[in-house]
Amino acid sequence: MKIAIGSDHAGFELKEAIKKYLIEKGYEVFDEGTDSLSSVDYPDYGAKVGQAVVSEKADLGIVCCGSAEGISIAANKIKGVRCGIGYNDEVSKLLRQHNDANVIAFAGRFMTVEEVLPRVDLFLNTPFEGGRHAMRVAKISALEK
Repeated sequence: MKIAIGSDHAGFELKEAIKKYLIEKGYEVFDEGTDSLSSVDYPDYGAKVGQAVVSEKADLGIVCCGSAEGISIAANKIKGVRCGIGYNDEVSKLLRQHNDANVIAFAGRFMTVEEVLPRVDLFLNTPFEGGRHAMRVAKISALEK
C-alpha cells in the first residue's frame, strides 16, 4: 500500500514518527513535506497529500498540523478527498468503515505518538463497509458537483 503523508511545522515531528513507523511496516511512503520545524502554511501540505490520493499516486493519505483542523479542511477542498480527524481509536476506524475516508488528520500539539500509531493502523487496515454507508458517501461526493 502507498501512503502520502504531509504536515506543517506544528505537525512535523508527529509526521516524521508516523513516516518512520510506516516504512518499518513495509509501506511505500510519499512524503509531501514539510521537511523542518520552520513555519509554513498548512493548506499547501493538505492539498499536496489530497492531490496525491485523488491522482492515485497514493492509496491513502495522512496529514498533521497543530490541531488537525486546518490541514483537514485544506485536504477536503481537493475534489475526491474525504478527510477526518482521528481523535480517538473508534473514530479512526469509523472514518474508513463508514465514511470511506481516504485521508486522516492528526494533531501534533494535542496527540502523542503513542496515541496516534494505533490509530494509523486502524485507519489503514479497516475496509469500507459499503451497504447503507455507500449511499451516504455517494451523497457526499455529489456535493462536489
